Amino acid sequence: QVQWVESGGGLVQAGASLRLSCAASRRAAGVYAMGWFRQAPGREREFVAAISWANATAYADSVKGRFAISTENAKNTVNLQMNNLKPEDTSVYFCARKPGLGISFRSDDYADWGQGTQVTVSS
Repeated sequence: QVQWVESGGGLVQAGASLRLSCAASRRAAGVYAMGWFRQAPGREREFVAAISWANATAYADSVKGRFAISTENAKNTVNLQMNNLKPEDTSVYFCARKPGLGISFRSDDYADWGQGTQVTVSS
């Protein structure tokens, strides 16, 4: 089974930028979409962004225009560029792989979750 490892989290001030990366432990087989989700303490895991095998993208309304998802390394790495960060972006961010062509906003459709990386934005 492919493992995905996130990196790039940290503590920043409001208005700053961070770039999260998620790398596969080995080349993943088949076609798939990649997603980023986040979960704050006491809250449900929520969709942030996703990118399909054909490079179609989707974003949560709360991050649209500030965050950008991309892939590299033959889709074995997925990045999340986060600009103009806000305190409400503070969460643990997870990447996950969804088998198949399409994007989904539902966490249940995703498998192979990473362990998460903490993003903390101070006001």
